[in-house]
Amino acid sequence: MKKLLLPIFLCLALSASAQWAFRLPAIISNHAVFQQSEDVKLWGWGQSGNTVKIICSWNPTDTVKAEPQKDWTWETKVRTPKAGGPYTITFISSTQKVVIEDIMIGEVWLCSGQSNMEYAFNWESKPIDVGDEVANSANNELRFFQLSHTYSIYPKDNTDGEWKVSSPETTPSMSIAGYFFGKAINQKLKVPVGLIASYWGGTNVQSWMTSEVFENNAELKKLADDTKPVNWAPTEPSVIYNSMLHPLVNYNIAGAIWYQGEGNTGEPQNYGKLFEGLIKGWRKAFDKEFPFYFVQIAPWNGYWKNSSAYLREQQASVLSLPKTGMISVGDLVDNISDIHPRIKKEVGNRLVNLALKEQYGIQEIQPYHPKFKSFTINKNKVNIRFTTTGKLTSKVKSPANFQLAGADNQFYAAIAKIEKDGTVTLSSKEVKTPVNVRYCFTNDAMPDIFDVNGLPLLPFRTDNLEYKP
Repeated sequence: MKKLLLPIFLCLALSASAQWAFRLPAIISNHAVFQQSEDVKLWGWGQSGNTVKIICSWNPTDTVKAEPQKDWTWETKVRTPKAGGPYTITFISSTQKVVIEDIMIGEVWLCSGQSNMEYAFNWESKPIDVGDEVANSANNELRFFQLSHTYSIYPKDNTDGEWKVSSPETTPSMSIAGYFFGKAINQKLKVPVGLIASYWGGTNVQSWMTSEVFENNAELKKLADDTKPVNWAPTEPSVIYNSMLHPLVNYNIAGAIWYQGEGNTGEPQNYGKLFEGLIKGWRKAFDKEFPFYFVQIAPWNGYWKNSSAYLREQQASVLSLPKTGMISVGDLVDNISDIHPRIKKEVGNRLVNLALKEQYGIQEIQPYHPKFKSFTINKNKVNIRFTTTGKLTSKVKSPANFQLAGADNQFYAAIAKIEKDGTVTLSSKEVKTPVNVRYCFTNDAMPDIFDVNGLPLLPFRTDNLEYKP
């Protein structure tokens, strides 16, 4: 019996050795989209000393070689052409030949955040602005790589997931905002688009940050260490980054879109520092200062006090970083008592307009929201000027979301009038001598002032009162 078992064990060992002699990460697989006109990374695992030969069908006469290291990892770069496809990439080692097929070259974007980014076509709370989109979603030039919810205290080198071509069968589980973002790039630029979907509802920003950020910043580390646990998602620093982003950092991307913040409204005053750390950490990990466009969280009446107003302000603070952009969705709310607004198509459209303007240079697009510029006080009235495209208008006779305060810092509702020159004049019976102004600076205020492009005026305040829980 022992003589019989020995050959079996040897066969199993040899089989396992062959299996692990060469492999690729999940994201380098059939139907993948690679970033166009770049030196993109290819990597994987192979037996030390066993050279890996790589042949890309867009340049079949050029064989690229990679040498696995002692830890069996290998990495190299290949130059991608301008957008097109389909192509194949062939990997050859002494033990295996692997061919990945139906490869497209185009634009690759990372879609990340929590539930409002994750919000998919097939959610029970059905979106209200997508029509027959799923039924008509077949598009060979639009593809998704979706990751499952996983977390780890250590950085992982691989993840699950597979590339899928957009179709009525694959689209339902995809982020609506991400889908329309990618679809618009595909239609406008006439190039294939790959969307990497890495998101998890209810998560905080700390869990998405690199550990290096905390190691090099004592203040951020303390903020992360003080994070309280919740029942619906991991909150520990870096644990989601480790499993849902770290395995992807070698993959070339054009940029990232982000919709998150609801999970940090418990301590909104700290969000700006953390958010800035996330952006800087991701860019360092991907070794690229890629554009980062994000969504200012929507109004909801379930937040504590004015916590979400302060968090929106903190979100806007990171716009000082290069290649960042923000959109407001305060007007895209169908139910103020639902933290998941069902109007999602326009979220993707507003995000993509930033990308089309700033990343792809389409100048006729106007993606920027009107915003506060300055104000003057004349006795009991305040006149406000804005940075805007065209004159401001309102869908109501008297805009209702302005507040005035005197030296006592007690804010009262103000009567607002849009003047012919596009400025806004405010007054309040309760405030005889105004000092400061707020607009939409509450948890659930929905904007009622818009520019000529239909974009809402961004929330703002002129005071510097600290948040008090």
